[in-house]
Amino acid sequence: MLVGLTAASVGVIYGYDLSSIAGALLFITDQFGLTTRQQELLTTMVVIGEIAGALGGGALANAIGRKKSMILITVGYALFALLGAISISMPMLLAARLLLGLTIGVSVVVVPVYVAESAPAAVRGSLLAAYQVATVTGIILGYLAGYLLAGTHSWRLMLGLASVPATLLLPLLLRMPDTARWYLLKGRAAAARRALLRVEPEANVDAELAEISRALREPSSNGPVSEMLRRPYLRATIFVIALGFLIQITGINAIIYYSPRLFAAMGFTGNFGLLALPALVQLAGLAAVGASLLLVDRLGRRPILLSGIAMMIAADVVLIAVFAGGFGVIFGFFGVLLFIIGFSFGFGSLVWVYAGESFPSRLRSIGSSTMLTSNLVANAIVAAVFLTLLHSLGGAGVFAVFGFFAVVSLAVVYRYAPETKGRQLEEIRHFWENGGHWPDTATATR
Repeated sequence: MLVGLTAASVGVIYGYDLSSIAGALLFITDQFGLTTRQQELLTTMVVIGEIAGALGGGALANAIGRKKSMILITVGYALFALLGAISISMPMLLAARLLLGLTIGVSVVVVPVYVAESAPAAVRGSLLAAYQVATVTGIILGYLAGYLLAGTHSWRLMLGLASVPATLLLPLLLRMPDTARWYLLKGRAAAARRALLRVEPEANVDAELAEISRALREPSSNGPVSEMLRRPYLRATIFVIALGFLIQITGINAIIYYSPRLFAAMGFTGNFGLLALPALVQLAGLAAVGASLLLVDRLGRRPILLSGIAMMIAADVVLIAVFAGGFGVIFGFFGVLLFIIGFSFGFGSLVWVYAGESFPSRLRSIGSSTMLTSNLVANAIVAAVFLTLLHSLGGAGVFAVFGFFAVVSLAVVYRYAPETKGRQLEEIRHFWENGGHWPDTATATR
């Protein structure tokens, strides 16, 4: 639990960086005289860096290890947050945000892999969901920092505070072991045994190490990327790419990045309405993640994911009605609240579960990298065009688009998402090898 929770705590920094730009952007715009397109560029620059980091994150995790990668991530968070805080020009700030995004991109690949490979099957879903708890906590802190510092227009402090949790977390990460699967990948059997005993003392170590070793020895004729594009893992690759894209194109980060502008469009005013209310919404999201964390290893992945997407669809309908019919700020707040609860309960909690579970050991970090890259491409699209679409289509048009993609998401998850509750990581590969169906026990063990 300590290993998993320490790794998941990296999500606090990730979440803070996601939301702190929402408040900071109000005052950066005034200081540098930014146009709408320049505001979108500043927000999107982080996502461009995230795409580059996600593309390279899997290879980095395989080369130097999951633990060392997370240490580099934490150092990068601290340094680049400070660089953004001391920026004296728009180009310097853009460069700092790009480097911060690069760090975030690596983290969203490496952390779920580390947690998935360190956690026993019985609590793996909960520990991966804990990463989302930490992320939402960070988002709340980012909004609260923006609200508390809004009176002094201290956007530099809003951005720079991200270095504090990074600095506090670094000593804890230095004490953590790497994962048994990575040690075996590098031929270090004794270290793998020690790591496995540390995180799962009651495990049948010999049997589990033997199963991991068998999975790692399976041949990959032309490298991991080629293997992911051929049967039997082509289906898994298509699924995680589609899921990663749909998670973002349904609009979550439009709300997180631009919540002050969205709340203003609904009629809210003042620092409390534009910065504190988004933090209150995220508190409800945090409660939803907590519920998901408690239920994911009992009810399973699919019921939680499907019910969360259904809530997002209902929220989109409410927000369309608010913008089209002028139902007032109370209904608008309720719509955003329902959207955040639905996303946090379903997609927000379980994206990390599927990122860590969908591939065998030799493909896991590259597979997670692929999924998160797809996720970030959609993120970049939303960040780059949301303000422009809000001005041109209006709120009703924007949320109609998001609602359409939410319906597509519901259909894709219902048809293709496997139920992996309680299954060992090495066992899950049989689902994809059997054409998207669980084989019977005798077939799976042959």
